[in-house]
Amino acid sequence: MLHSHRTPLVLALLALVACCFLFAFAGVPKPPADWKWIDIASEASIALMAGVWFVLVLSSRPPGRVTALLAAGLAGLMLGASADCLDEFFSMPKGQLWNHVIESGLTLAGMAALTCGLLDWRREQFMLNEHLHKRERLFRDHRSFDTLTQVGDADYLRAQLRIEHERGTGPDCCLLMVDIDSFHLINRGHGQREGDRLLQAVTHTLLLNLRRSDLLCRYAGDRFAILLPGTDADTARALAEQLRRAVATLRHHTHSGGEALQVTVRYAVRHVDIEPRQLLKEINRALERRMPQPAPAAEDASSFAAPA
Repeated sequence: MLHSHRTPLVLALLALVACCFLFAFAGVPKPPADWKWIDIASEASIALMAGVWFVLVLSSRPPGRVTALLAAGLAGLMLGASADCLDEFFSMPKGQLWNHVIESGLTLAGMAALTCGLLDWRREQFMLNEHLHKRERLFRDHRSFDTLTQVGDADYLRAQLRIEHERGTGPDCCLLMVDIDSFHLINRGHGQREGDRLLQAVTHTLLLNLRRSDLLCRYAGDRFAILLPGTDADTARALAEQLRRAVATLRHHTHSGGEALQVTVRYAVRHVDIEPRQLLKEINRALERRMPQPAPAAEDASSFAAPA
C-alpha cells in the first residue's frame, strides 16, 4: 500500500530534513549542560510516534480525502514536535520568531487536519458499519454450511429467510431457486462421485456470477437457493436468466472418460413476503411445474454429452 503514497512520504521526509538543516544553520548549538533531557525525551517521543502513525496510516489505507487529512495531521504533529525537540539543542538569535511559528504553527495545523480527518473517518466508518450490518448475517454462522459445496445449507437458508421475513423487506428481497435438469441421469450414468464433482462445478459457476450481497445455499440434492436482498422481482429474474446462461456454457468433463457434459438448469423466483415454510413450499412447487418431461426409459446420461 505504501507504494501508492510515495509522494507524501517523500515530502514528509524532505520537510523533516529541511527542518533539521534550518535549525542547524540558523541556530547556535547549546552546550550539553543546558540540555533538558526530560523535555528532549518527551518531545522526541511525540515526534517518533507521530511519524510511526503517519507511516501506519499510509500503509493501511488507499489514497483519498480521509487518508490525506489523517496523514497531513500526523505529519504536522511530527514536524512540530521535531522542531520543538531541536529547540532544545539550538539557541536562536533574539528577535527571531520563525522557530516558534514552525513549532506552534505546524502543531496547530496538524491538530486541525487530524481532527477533520478523524471526523471524516468517523462518517466513513458509520457508512461501512451500516453496509456490513446488512451483510454480516450472511457470513457470521459458519456451522450450517454444506460440506460438499462449502455454501450454506437448508437450515441456514431458513434462518436467513426468517430474518428477512421479520424485517418485512417484502418486494425488496427475493428468493431464487435453481434446479439442475435431469441430474439423476448423471449419477446413474457416471456415479455419485461424478455427480458430486458436477455439483461443485455448478456451485463455483453460480458464485462467480453472483453479487457480493447475495447468499447461495444448497437447498437439497441438486437444488440451490439464492437469497437476493435489496432486489425486486424484475432484477431477480434478470439475474436468474444470467445464471441460467452461465451454467449452460459450462462443459463439465468427467474424471474417468473426459466426456463433456452440458448442464442446464431451471429456476423460480418469489418475493420474501410470507412465512419461510410457506415460501419454500410455494417456490418449490413452482419449480416442479417447470420440470422437463420425463426422459424415455432407454435414455441415460449420454444424452448430456456435448461435443468435446
